Amino acid sequence: MKITLETRTADTVKIYFEQTQKPQIKKVLPQKAQSVEEALADFEETLLPGAASFGRTIFVDGRYVGDVWCYCIDPEDEPNCMISFCIFEPDFWSKGIATAAVKMFIEEISGKYNIKTIGAFTYAHNYASLKVLEKNGFSVMEAFEEDGVLSKYLQYTC
Repeated sequence: MKITLETRTADTVKIYFEQTQKPQIKKVLPQKAQSVEEALADFEETLLPGAASFGRTIFVDGRYVGDVWCYCIDPEDEPNCMISFCIFEPDFWSKGIATAAVKMFIEEISGKYNIKTIGAFTYAHNYASLKVLEKNGFSVMEAFEEDGVLSKYLQYTC
């Protein structure tokens, strides 16, 4: 199985938005964009000089299966950025793909943006994401309740 990180495009943003509307994904992945137009506008901002977010698509054997991205990039603040990821194809869940993709992405952004610390939020019931983050060296720093849902904040030091 060959896992690669590729460049995001307007077409992949549209696919990603559509795929992440599945109920089983919406339960574990809060989303800022509420429409494909908002998602495309957010993507366009990542292309501007000095953008505070950056993402990649995740491909497995040439098939687009998800995304990984960082946001709030600021090498002067701690954490230096936040990370998020999603494998939207259920056939590719629990196969180590997200773990490998997050590892590759951390290696890329740590050099590209001089990242030393990375934060991540996830719902406490999202055991798969917790496992991916912990396998990549993230530690739980805090648990909290927001809007009636228990969440966790994790942090990684490069």
